[in-house]
Amino acid sequence: MGSLLRGEEMCLAQLFLQSGSAYDCISELGELGLVEFRDLNPNVNAFQRKHVSEIKKCEEMERILGYLLREIKKANISVPERDMNPVAPSPKSILTIMEQLQRLEVELGEVTRNKEKLQKNLLELTEYTHMLRITRNFVQRSAEREPLHVQYEEFPFLEKDTRMDYSSMQRLGAKLGFISGLIQRAKIEAFERMLWRVCKGYTILSYAEVEEYLEDPDTGEPTKSVVFLISYWGDQIGQKVKKICDCYHCHLYPYPSSNNERNDVVEGLRTRIQDLYTVLHRTEDYLRQVLIRASESVYTWMVQVKKMKAIYYILNLCSFDVTNKCLIAEVWCPVNDIPELRRALEDGSRKSGATVPSFVNRIPTTDTPPTLIRTNKFTSGFQNIVDAYGVCSYREINPAPFTLITFPFLFAVMFGDLGHGVLMTLFAALMVLHENNRKLKNTRNEIWNTFFEGRYIILMMGLFSIYTGLIYNDCFSKSLNIFGSGWSVKAMFDANVWKLFYYRDSDVTANTYLTLDPNTSRVFHGPYPLGIDPIWNLASNRLTFLNSFKMKMSVILGIIHMTFGVILSSYNHIYFRKKYNLYLVFLPQLLFLMCLFGYLVFMIVYKWLVFSVTDSSFAPSILIHFINMFLMQRDAGDARGAPRPLYPGQTGLQVFLVVIAVLSVPVLLLGKPVYLNWFKNGSRRHVGMYRGYERVRRNSDEDLILLRNHDEEEGSSHSDFSSSGENVSEEFNFADELLHQAIHTIEFCLGCISNTASYLRLWALSLAHAQLSEVLWAMVMRVGLRMDTRLGVLFLVPVFGVFAVLTVSILLIMEGLSAFLHALRLHWVEFQNKFYGGTGVKFCPFAFSLLPSSLEHDGLL
Repeated sequence: MGSLLRGEEMCLAQLFLQSGSAYDCISELGELGLVEFRDLNPNVNAFQRKHVSEIKKCEEMERILGYLLREIKKANISVPERDMNPVAPSPKSILTIMEQLQRLEVELGEVTRNKEKLQKNLLELTEYTHMLRITRNFVQRSAEREPLHVQYEEFPFLEKDTRMDYSSMQRLGAKLGFISGLIQRAKIEAFERMLWRVCKGYTILSYAEVEEYLEDPDTGEPTKSVVFLISYWGDQIGQKVKKICDCYHCHLYPYPSSNNERNDVVEGLRTRIQDLYTVLHRTEDYLRQVLIRASESVYTWMVQVKKMKAIYYILNLCSFDVTNKCLIAEVWCPVNDIPELRRALEDGSRKSGATVPSFVNRIPTTDTPPTLIRTNKFTSGFQNIVDAYGVCSYREINPAPFTLITFPFLFAVMFGDLGHGVLMTLFAALMVLHENNRKLKNTRNEIWNTFFEGRYIILMMGLFSIYTGLIYNDCFSKSLNIFGSGWSVKAMFDANVWKLFYYRDSDVTANTYLTLDPNTSRVFHGPYPLGIDPIWNLASNRLTFLNSFKMKMSVILGIIHMTFGVILSSYNHIYFRKKYNLYLVFLPQLLFLMCLFGYLVFMIVYKWLVFSVTDSSFAPSILIHFINMFLMQRDAGDARGAPRPLYPGQTGLQVFLVVIAVLSVPVLLLGKPVYLNWFKNGSRRHVGMYRGYERVRRNSDEDLILLRNHDEEEGSSHSDFSSSGENVSEEFNFADELLHQAIHTIEFCLGCISNTASYLRLWALSLAHAQLSEVLWAMVMRVGLRMDTRLGVLFLVPVFGVFAVLTVSILLIMEGLSAFLHALRLHWVEFQNKFYGGTGVKFCPFAFSLLPSSLEHDGLL
């Protein structure tokens, strides 16, 4: 809890690593994830560092692994997921792994190329077969079809029969030729148009569509193709036709000159296709065996290459000492992990067989350390909510432990519904129960990943929604009468306040609405044991009653929440030894908030407790009294129209509270700048003499540095929260400090008003959620329930389906997201700005488990 409240205490340390054991030591540190390395070569280009060649080899191995994984994924072979975590291989093993991967890449490349060639040949033979089959009837050589009266035609037209007539061609005295092949169906119209325009009618095009889908060799997708036969005469026309076919990427095949030749070609093609199928199946089997063998080791290779690359990257951040025999690294490390860090260095030195062990040395620094807050799977989601606003400053109060409760509670205040809370809880409970399922954790759906990472947040929001739903007594817009209502209708008849129905002038028949009088004996037995009485669900003034209740509740919760934030700021002032902030900042803020808005909460609670049913009609308005408090009007209980006081002496107390609140503003505005200016100019000389005496007593400057470092570790730093309360910067500027404090004063004073009004969103969203739920029930579910025929049961099934879909989509998802965002705003703006700086830097340890892989980023794993 201490780490979650303030974060871990950090220190800067130097690692002295022997050249022979540096690789193994960093490997041990990467497995543990204890330290964050600093770059000691910031001015050296990334391509000029020592281990660039090793990093390039690792990148080359990553490229080969990516190629292997793509081929494995293409073959639908699953990569076995192993729970084992292989250690980083030794530097000597890089060449061995590199050779294995290169040999496997060459073998796989040859087999893949052979397979592609076989598939291409098979596709060509298949297309050739379709072409011969379809073009069999395109040309008919029949001399009997020659007409008796031959007429010379210079330009045959496409409107005529598409079948070629050799007699008419021979009359032209030109050499007749044929070009046949296949073209994609989408290109045939443009192809035909181009032939007509270019060849001027010296060609005849015949085509027919292939019934089967053929694989496109470029994309691998099945496409529809068209077989065509072009009859032309003249060599020049033939050259033009071939160029057009090349432009449209047609697959051309030789056309047989006779039927015998056609039959011989078809028979030969059939034999060759059967042989190709046999060879292709054997090639695919061998390729699959190679991929299965590679898939067994690819996960281990991937982890090892990732670790090797990370280690060499860290080695590039280190610097050499004067003798070039020792590497020096600077790391941020939690103070509590220093012993474990030493053991890791000892293990690395022992593993490498180094004669001189590596060691760690703590060094003083004036740099602000990074922030480390240890979380688990339950608290990590809430910590991410805080970090989205800003990372905690070093050793600052962390809002996450309090957000664990306040965030789901404020969400539930706006989302309070028992039924919706149960559905949300069940959804979150299913994710929690299956949180170790790899398929759920490693999906590429960002929306699902967001829900899954926040499963414990959703679970807490659902549980608190169940609680507030019980308080509101609201379940799908209906109330639950569990303990029995505290109101009795029978008592109104027993007391003869209402006349029974058998009277001629009966109140029951004459009035649409009747009012229950709690002053009548036995009408009101007492409050409902848990939440709001279910009889209010039937009342005509239900909305008025709930609005008053929820509005006052929102104001009370908001002021308590803001006051808690102001109180938390005092712990920061005490921890960072800025005690003057307690008197000059914290106390005026608390007085201003409590004297005005704390008094408002007091009036609300006082009115609830003091005024009962008998004198409720004489209860004064809190809003009028709160306005009169600022106007400082005296009680005039006897004057006509004057508000009745809540208690005796109310005016004097209100004047006193307003005066205290007004006086706290100049203290908040001028107190801190004036004190710091006095401390700098008035007492600097005395402090300097004291510190000079301390310096004389120190034996060396190193002792003084260590003393300062000890002070910083005890709570001092150079930030606003981390500088010592008795240390004032040499560059102190009174005008800047006054301007800074004026901004904070105006922000706080105006923020108390605006933030209090902002908490009314709790009331508004709660009302909106309840009304939407009621409208959905009245317009959908009630329609199905009112059907009293036999078909009503059957009609109720689709009605319930519509009701369920609308409930999940609108009331759970949309309204839940709206309440989530408003609860987020209340924490970021209204709560955290009272004490939280959020200007820190997150601690990023060197850990193999946190390093992303390029293969994982590409979705190959």
